[in-house]
Amino acid sequence: MKRILIKIFNQLKHWSELQRQDELRRKYNIHDSFRFNGDNILFYGDGELIIDEGSYIGSLSTIQVFKRQKVTIGKGCSISHNVRMYTCSKDPNWDFKDKKNAPDKRGNIVIEDYVWIGANVFINPGVRIGENAVVGANSVVTKDIEPWSIYGGVPAKLIRMKKINV
Repeated sequence: MKRILIKIFNQLKHWSELQRQDELRRKYNIHDSFRFNGDNILFYGDGELIIDEGSYIGSLSTIQVFKRQKVTIGKGCSISHNVRMYTCSKDPNWDFKDKKNAPDKRGNIVIEDYVWIGANVFINPGVRIGENAVVGANSVVTKDIEPWSIYGGVPAKLIRMKKINV
């Protein structure tokens, strides 16, 4: 009996997750071939989210699209689990005692085609990640990343340019 209840619970959980993913596809501009690669993926906010074909995002990842802001994810992007992208955050150069007048740091996030983002990466507002770039696991992206490059660290820094034999 216990196994049957667990099986039913897992089927209901899976069905609920598929329903939530369908709602996200209706709310945002997400290509049909985009893959929600795991559970507990959260997209929220009143901004614009555009995801092109052939990309995926892993479990426990979050994308926040603040009002009048946009996140764009290109074709063929591989976004691992527990990745965070925010288009609005606190401005660190502020006296936090003055909460009423504290400005936000806002900016669009652009992830160009064929980018690979490792696990546990944080992407700040206003960042562009260039085509075919790699962002290593556990990195914090605070500035734009060049196309065809490999970045990593806290904050993310250029490790090297890709060496491609075409």
